Amino acid sequence: MRGESLSRRAAAEEREGMVEQPVCESAEMERLVDVYGTGMLRMCCMYLGDAHLAQDAVQDAFIKIYRAWRPIDNPAAEKAWVMRITVNVCKDYLRSAWKRKVNLVEQYPELPGFEEPKDGQGRLFQEIMALKPKYKEVILLHYYQQLKVGEIAAVLGAPQSTVSIRLRRARETLKKRLEGGPNEDL
Repeated sequence: MRGESLSRRAAAEEREGMVEQPVCESAEMERLVDVYGTGMLRMCCMYLGDAHLAQDAVQDAFIKIYRAWRPIDNPAAEKAWVMRITVNVCKDYLRSAWKRKVNLVEQYPELPGFEEPKDGQGRLFQEIMALKPKYKEVILLHYYQQLKVGEIAAVLGAPQSTVSIRLRRARETLKKRLEGGPNEDL
């Protein structure tokens, strides 16, 4: 009971601005944008399939990073934290009522969207995008963001064994689909 009232008081003080929040200095924010901005944009483009929506998602992710800023000494942990926020923002976009109801491609076909790779990787890209989200995200994080299984586990908040299994199943599914085998619904 006592702990509950303390946490309520702390939350109220935070809402009222009485608790000093860590501030991400502009130089630090510029460093984050330089180091992670391009990778975040690529991740969002692939995850959302729309370049304009991806730009919005990256901006929202940086706002969340700015608001929740805590200095992290380990670069791998910092990258995992940044990518976790980015993936969660993409998931929020995909879950939003607006995204479910509005299809900009149908409404405005003249707007440029996300272009698939033209170097022969188009089929692979299509198959990756057709995977279930839990498999797609591990593939994107592993192969496009070069994260290790442990880092992906930190990003997704899942055990390493779960990430390993998802990665293996995603690879198997992609292999079958690309070899022309049965189209499993993973």
